[in-house]
Amino acid sequence: MSLVREAEEIRENGPRQRFPDKTVVHLFYEPSTRTSCSFQAASHRLGCNVISLNDKASSAEKGESLEDTIRTVACYGDAIVLRHPDKGSAARAASVSRVPVLNAGDGNGEHPTQALLDIYTIHRELRVDLPSFDRDYLNITFVGDLKNSRTIHSLILMLSQFPKMNFVCISPPSLELPDDIVNQVQIMQNRECISMNAMRLRDAICFYSDVLYMTRIQKERFESVEEYDATMAHIDRYTLTPELMTLAKQKMIVMHPLPRLKEISVEVDADPRAAYFRQVENGLYMRMAILQRCFT
Repeated sequence: MSLVREAEEIRENGPRQRFPDKTVVHLFYEPSTRTSCSFQAASHRLGCNVISLNDKASSAEKGESLEDTIRTVACYGDAIVLRHPDKGSAARAASVSRVPVLNAGDGNGEHPTQALLDIYTIHRELRVDLPSFDRDYLNITFVGDLKNSRTIHSLILMLSQFPKMNFVCISPPSLELPDDIVNQVQIMQNRECISMNAMRLRDAICFYSDVLYMTRIQKERFESVEEYDATMAHIDRYTLTPELMTLAKQKMIVMHPLPRLKEISVEVDADPRAAYFRQVENGLYMRMAILQRCFT
């Protein structure tokens, strides 16, 4: 939780120091709004120089391997922020880089900096210190494309390192949380702590959730348009509406890594429990804390 404290200190007091002699290379092979912008803003606020590349502007267009690209850009920068469509790409990059590689999302693998800002959001919104959490269990409901959500993969693994975590997972058929993630979580918690599709969204909101974590159905991860359309035909089962919010705990929070499609009605935005745009802002301070940690 030291990064949470550092993010909070940066929010209140600004960074401990600036790094005008450091250069951060942002290498994004997939589209991004929040992760890309927050890392760029974080780099600039820390006084760093920024080099931004996407796959169309790099020699990946000519067939250059990821490893050779990383070896090259490591000559120009002091840290690399990488988003890539292949699971495991960040580990591949780190294995050949002479500077730190920050995983900004690797396919349907993981997204650790998003998970860190999510934990920071839970800390701020619910005013809980997760390492010393000593009340009844914290109940977190994950909804949507749990198979492909790298955000959820990282977040549930991080949360499982803290005591007294319970998880409900609600997803369309074939988009359940992967078995390897489930097994790791159960081992870390040393108990059965995940309920898979055991509740409807309505029941999870009404009787259970302290945190409701919504995700979109990721069209780009489907093998065919027909398969995606068949899943989206039942999206109302996984959609948060103002009517459902009337059933929720007064202190429940709604989170979403964004972008959203139809899974949260825009009318929910006005509810003070809707934390997803505050979650976006928290990403700036967490990523400043992460970069500050890299350079000190």
